[in-house]
Parts: sequence; C-alpha cells; structure tokens
Amino acid sequence: MTEYRAPTREMAFTLQQVAGFSEMSKACGYEDASDDVVAAILEEAARFAGSVIAPTNESGDKTGVRLDGEHRVATPAGFREAYQQYAESGWASLQFDPAYGGQGLPFSLAIPVQEMWHAANMAWGLCPLLSQGAVEALSENASDDLRQLLLPKMISGEWTGTMNLTEPQSGSDLSGIRTQARPDGDIYRIKGQKIFITWGEHDMAENIIHLVLARLPDAPPGVKGISLFAVPKYLPDANGDPGQRNDCKAVSLEHKLGIHASPTCVMSYGDNEGAIGYLVGEENRGLACMFTMMNNARLTVGLQGVAISERAYQQARAYTFERTQGTAPGEQGVSPIIRHPDVRRMMMTMKTLTEAARTLAYTGCVAVDYANARELPDDIRNRFKRRADLLTPLVKGWCTEIAQEVTSLAIQCHGGMGFIEETGVAQHYRDARILPIYEGTNGIQAMDLIGRKTIRDQGKAMAELIGDMRPYTGQQQTNTLLTAERQARFDQAVAFLEDATRMVLEHGDDEQFSGAVAFNYLMLSSTVTAAWLMVKAAGAAAPGSESQDAFARSRLATTNFFIDHILPRSSGHLTSLRAGDDAIMALPEDEF
Repeated sequence: MTEYRAPTREMAFTLQQVAGFSEMSKACGYEDASDDVVAAILEEAARFAGSVIAPTNESGDKTGVRLDGEHRVATPAGFREAYQQYAESGWASLQFDPAYGGQGLPFSLAIPVQEMWHAANMAWGLCPLLSQGAVEALSENASDDLRQLLLPKMISGEWTGTMNLTEPQSGSDLSGIRTQARPDGDIYRIKGQKIFITWGEHDMAENIIHLVLARLPDAPPGVKGISLFAVPKYLPDANGDPGQRNDCKAVSLEHKLGIHASPTCVMSYGDNEGAIGYLVGEENRGLACMFTMMNNARLTVGLQGVAISERAYQQARAYTFERTQGTAPGEQGVSPIIRHPDVRRMMMTMKTLTEAARTLAYTGCVAVDYANARELPDDIRNRFKRRADLLTPLVKGWCTEIAQEVTSLAIQCHGGMGFIEETGVAQHYRDARILPIYEGTNGIQAMDLIGRKTIRDQGKAMAELIGDMRPYTGQQQTNTLLTAERQARFDQAVAFLEDATRMVLEHGDDEQFSGAVAFNYLMLSSTVTAAWLMVKAAGAAAPGSESQDAFARSRLATTNFFIDHILPRSSGHLTSLRAGDDAIMALPEDEF
C-alpha cells in the first residue's frame, strides 16, 4: 500500500483562501489562529498521520478486532499506541473550551487535521470522531456539574465517547426506541440494547462515555419522549478516576464489509441492576441534544469521503506512474499508463472530485464557526447558521457519494491488480461504502435538504447561497480565467439550481413528489455549489513565483475539468427532477 502524504498546501489553501478561514478567524476573535500557526499545525499533523497512524491501516484491516469472554475488545497491533500518542500530543483538544483543557482553536481548523486521521486510517479515526461529537453534545447541553465531571478527561483524550441511537427494531426511525431509563435519586437506571455502536468497547483509553437515548416511564410516545443520558463504562470515583464497572457491556461485534479495525458493537445496558446514567439536558429533549452531536458528525462523515478519496487517489497516482503498458499516443515503446488518455480521464476525475469535495466540506465547517461566534451580530450569525444547516446535507451526501466513484476508479486504474487484496486499493473501496449509510443515509440527507432546509424556510437559505454565486456569473463575474464557453456552462448550471428550487417550492405540499426528487435535488445542489467553489479557488490561486504558477495552473486545470466533465451532470439531475414521481411510483408493489 502506498504511503500517505497529507497534501498540506492544498489543505491550507482550501481552508484559508476558498472556505474563508482567514476572514473568519479575524472576525470571530481567533487572532491566535495565524497563517503561521495553521501551517505549523498542519505540518505536524501530517507528520503524525503519515508516520504513526498510516502504518496501522493495512495491518488493522487484515487483523480486525475481537471480543473475548469478558466482553473486552482487543484492537489491532499499534492502534492503542497510536491513540496514546495522539492524546499525549494534544490532538484531541484542538477546538474545545480552555475551561476544560481545550486549546480554544476554531472547529474548522480541526477539520483538515481530522481529514489526515481518516485518510491515514479511517477505522482508527472513527474513535476520535465519535469522541469529539460526544464532547460537543455535552458541552452544549450538560449541566455544569456533569461537564466538570466528564469533559476534562474526554477533551484530553484520556476517555472516549460514543453515540447510542439505533436499536434492532427501530433502525433510523428513532420514534421506535424502547430502551428505558428509571429515575433513582440523582441518577437514572438504563435498561435496553443498542446496535451499530461504533467504538462501543475497546482497549485504547481507560474509560468510555456512552451517550444513550432512552425513554422515561412517563415519556410521551414518539420522538418527543426521548431523553439523553451519559453512561460511563466505569463510574468516576471521588477523584474523578475510573472506578466501579457500570452495568453495560458489548455482547457482540458486527462482521462488516469494511472498516474492519473499527469495533461496531451490540451494547447491552442493565442486565443486572441497571446501568447508571446521568441526564444530559432536559427530560424528553434528548433528540434535540443528540442533534448537536449528529449535525457536526454529518459534516465530519462528509470529510471522511474527502479523506478516503484523497488516499485512493494517491495510491492510483503512484501506480499509474509506475505501471507500464501499451504505447501512448505520440510515443514510441512502452509507456507509463498515466500517459494514456482514458487513464488520464480517470485520474483527472479522481483529483478534481476530491479537490471539489474538500472545498465544500471546509466551507461548511467555516460556516459553523461563524454561526457559533458570539462576537458577531445576531443577523450575521443567523445567516451563517442557515448556511451551515444548508451545507450539512450537501457535505454529508455529495462528499460520500463521490467517494464511491473515486475509490472505484482507483481500482479501475489498477486494472486486474486492483481486484487483488494484496495491492491494498480494494480496502479504500470497502471502507468508503459505509459513508453514504451511517449518520443518516444519503436519502435522509436529501429529505432533510428538501424539507427542513428548503421548503420550511421557503428557499431563503438557498437563495442566499445562489446570491453568493452571482458575482461569478455572467456580466457580474469577477473571475476572468474561464473561457466564454465554460462561463456560459457555469451560468447555466446556476440557473438550473434556481429552476429546481422554484419547482421544489411549488410542490412543497406534495410529500410524494418531494421524496421522489430529493436525491436529485441534493446532487444538483451539491454539484453546482462545488462548481462555484472551484471557480472561486481558481481565482484565488493567483500566480506569483514559479511554484505558485504551477499551483495556479493546476487549480485552473481541475476547475476547467470540473466544468467540462462534472458540471454537465447537473443537467441530468434537473431532467430527472422535472420528471417528478410518475415513473418512480408507477409500478405496483406486487410487481417488484
């Protein structure tokens, strides 16, 4: 398997010049996040990802995890050591409150760092991903006493966290949750079973804090009757250290298509007296509390799509430069396959989609920092809150969909060798397949975009987004790099998005229509937004020195490729959207 080298220059450029991190850090009081600090953090993270985490990826995939008779999970060789170095080096605390031991840096600065973890080893990276989400949920919703009890050791990385939503009978429909919580003085006794719990049990940290959705005895039915509880694996003692083992355990592990080294557990709570849990937030408001964690987790799952695409692209690049076969046009003798036009088509698709997905993911995360900045006036914060909410399903949905394409193309570039496990490229394809499924399937993301994020506000957030694209279109354009033909193609795509949004709003009361067209609306919105950000990036990469000229040429080349070969997909999405639900719903159920 090819060594992973984080593209730190590309990451810094995308974060600062395209996503707007530099302006955000000045406007939101992050003066310490200077260009030098950003560069230093990214360079050190790249070293750590490449030398410490990445070597565990292939071996972890082959070894997997195992559950012993004492309900303990053993992780692959090197995982625990890598995690201990991660925690001791302070990586777990980057974006969190200094009052609990955090470094107080922007959320969006932690994003390229997290991309490195997932590109180096996505199965390993899921542990800090879930932990950071749990910290966010507790920071936003827990009482002062509970925050003091749990957050310092979670932010330091000494303890990890999980999210416990799904149950065997309920799947994505949380209204069917049956796990019970019984009040017992200042605590609650939790009884029930949860499935698909990522990193629910492991040996990497000394304690695990499970965030568990459960129902109180007098709770109203449906999602309005769900509460959230923090359930430690080991109950903190008087000194705040892990004490008595709680009444919760992993009873089995799932055998998965990919991410073999990430333990996906079936968790049992309360087989005896009941697992002790602490209420997070208000009773019967658990789902709202959990969404603090889920919304940012959806952004970071989209980021995983970027990360696994980057890793697959790097491996395909190395192979296509080394592998010789056939004679490329205009050459004599055997050529490296990178010189064959069809291989170049695949490599340009991979490179361009990965760059575009990175611009989308980073831009969504910068919007989160703006939305959370108390220094800003409410109207500005609210506008960025709408932007972050709108971009979240795009980031989660589109970035994980393109990961399926990029990792598949990486195998294709390897030819028959890609179908052989020993080359390692198949692992990226297998690992990527979970991304459109967890943290809400991409169908759910599409319904969220069309329902909550477009119809509910009568298209306000989408109109604002399209308004920001306007300076890059037609006579208003500030970018003179595009040819007239490419400019016209981009202008037309923005018009497609306007047309689609108008149609969605006109059919707002028709749930069947909305459900049928939602995925095409998601893909259309994402493709056009990514095109805008690629055009923006090409303009920001102004030539200067010779090395900058090369970087600028590269960004313009991928932007041109996106407009010529990726953006035309928006026309197909619009055509399908205009067709509505007739053909989708026409076939009777008994004829399937």
